[in-house]
Amino acid sequence: MERTSQAIVFDSPKKLWEADASTVLQGEGPQILPGPWRLMLLGDGSPTRHLRLLTGHEVKVKLIKMEPETTANRDAPVEVRELNPPLLRRQVWLTCDNETLAWAESWWNLNEAKDHLKNKDQPIWKNLTEGRSELFREVDGLSLVNGEWLEKAFNQKGPFWSRHYRFFRDSKELTVIREVFSPALEQWLGPSKTQS
Repeated sequence: MERTSQAIVFDSPKKLWEADASTVLQGEGPQILPGPWRLMLLGDGSPTRHLRLLTGHEVKVKLIKMEPETTANRDAPVEVRELNPPLLRRQVWLTCDNETLAWAESWWNLNEAKDHLKNKDQPIWKNLTEGRSELFREVDGLSLVNGEWLEKAFNQKGPFWSRHYRFFRDSKELTVIREVFSPALEQWLGPSKTQS
């Protein structure tokens, strides 16, 4: 998983199940989702901060690729359509103490990305809050996903919990982010049921 200039952008993971959007917006997940997992997936806190607090280790970002998205991605969250083109797509691995705990992809207006992603190897949250400016996060989707490349990276069989959300500043949409979490988080959050 070393970053190379030859890295290939991964296809978005295949959705096996998706929660109704209104349910997610109300902060309600499936009843089989235990409390700690509900907080991680449906809460509006920073996942990189949560990973740091859970593991006791700094979160490292391994940039996979950042490139313009020249064609519409049919597997992207519908909220991506609300961003003004041209778009940039960024994919990263999030690791703590050399363990891969999450994969994330984000979509940006190209100019917004230039303004807000000054340090490409830093979590988005750190990039966006350096000036201590206010942000609003809205969780828009919860799903179970799978992909062979995720199983290899997490060294576990899927499916995996995923969520997507948007960041807003001054009521303006900045980015859409999708995250997929490794079952390795169960050592801190307890078991996650993966039936809908």
